[in-house]
Amino acid sequence: MTAQNKSHGRKALRPSFKPRELMTPTPDLAGVWKAKVMTLFPNAFPGILGESLTGRALQEGLWQLETVDLRQFGIGKHRNVDDTPAGGGAGMVLRADVLGNAIEHTMAGTTGNWPLIYLSPRGRRMDQRLMQDLAGCDGMTLLCGRFEGVDERVLQHYGILEVSLGDFVMTGGEIAAQAMIDATVRLIPGVLGNQASTEEESFSSGLLEHPQYTRPAEWKGQSIPDVLMSGHHGKIAEWRQKMSEEITQARRPDLWQSHVNRQKPD
Repeated sequence: MTAQNKSHGRKALRPSFKPRELMTPTPDLAGVWKAKVMTLFPNAFPGILGESLTGRALQEGLWQLETVDLRQFGIGKHRNVDDTPAGGGAGMVLRADVLGNAIEHTMAGTTGNWPLIYLSPRGRRMDQRLMQDLAGCDGMTLLCGRFEGVDERVLQHYGILEVSLGDFVMTGGEIAAQAMIDATVRLIPGVLGNQASTEEESFSSGLLEHPQYTRPAEWKGQSIPDVLMSGHHGKIAEWRQKMSEEITQARRPDLWQSHVNRQKPD
């Protein structure tokens, strides 16, 4: 069975007399990081990923995006993808046979370090370390669940990593998938333009980011801290470090304790 995939990356809009569906799909770009997304709503992509810096990087071929429509692997005349939970209960569960065919189709041809991830509220929580690891992979494949989730046998058989956006439940995994892709793609060299910006932001050093200011120098009776206007780079760096530590200690005691533990000598 062949699914109709939608690939994104290094695209340009040009006049054509050919119907859109007959156009040649965008070819894979060798050595370029790629996200594959299995979803019942392929038209939800690229979504916000097609805007701003990630969208420009997508057009320039710094990364690629491919969507795989799970409905194409559905069973029978109506392309059913789900069924009632074994043992009873509310809602519907995505079928193992449907997902198995979709996964094997999507993962065919992938090589190197290419994790398979299911967006799930019971998975490990997304964090900057995970995004850094994913940005260093050759690509990743994301499975977006719907309804009551997916057949557990699929997760076990393919050794799928479950990842959560946070401690809450959404109607599907598409928004979480876009968040994960955005947080990963921005770490790929060349996407942001200034690599130093990713090194100074929250979580990169284990601390939350220091406050930021810009023009005007005074606004509604509040001024930019004098040290930032001094031109003394050493003092500015000290102030920013101090602010990061104070904010982390006040807002994220867990991160602060981890930071303190890392500073202790072995």
